[in-house]
Amino acid sequence: MALRITDECINCDVCEPPCPNDAISMGEEFYVIDPDACTECVGHFDEPQCKVVCPVECIELNPQWVEGQDALMAKYRRLTGKA
Repeated sequence: MALRITDECINCDVCEPPCPNDAISMGEEFYVIDPDACTECVGHFDEPQCKVVCPVECIELNPQWVEGQDALMAKYRRLTGKA
């Protein structure tokens, strides 16, 4: 699954820089995650870096974007040109 940021986001700016896929950007009211670019850091790290640094724990799995580990790894390869 891709991740999403809930409306509990305090716009602290810490989640965007560690995202290896540049999937996080400022939305209209708070940060958002592009599900087409989010791999949950599969291929880069053992755990999603945005969740590691988030001080309010407002990042969760996006139930509308269901993907298994194989799909996330395939997305990682596509995004990084390692297909």
